[in-house]
Amino acid sequence: MYISFKNNDKNLIVYLSGELDHHSSQEVRAKIDDKIDEKSLQKVILDFSEVTFMDSSGIGVLIGRYKKLSMKDAKLCVINLKESVKRVFELSGMLKIIKVYNNLEEALEQI
Repeated sequence: MYISFKNNDKNLIVYLSGELDHHSSQEVRAKIDDKIDEKSLQKVILDFSEVTFMDSSGIGVLIGRYKKLSMKDAKLCVINLKESVKRVFELSGMLKIIKVYNNLEEALEQI
């Protein structure tokens, strides 16, 4: 999995590419946590446009970051979900917890 970051004011945009599974979840968790701990954020936006697969380990990463951000009065959201990954969100119930937007502009408007 490839991961990159972009700061946008008090928002952190995380670009993910590849498979978010048990092989990559620990690295993704650590890198995102490092960025969250660096500065005060209002929102973390995960761009899933290049994520091709996600399993239960990926769900764990997202729920953990959601809880961590909630304790800091910040929000987590996801943009650009592919249908196959969106299905995982639906089946796991994450759509009830984590907001999903169609694109970055939409996510930035909802602060």
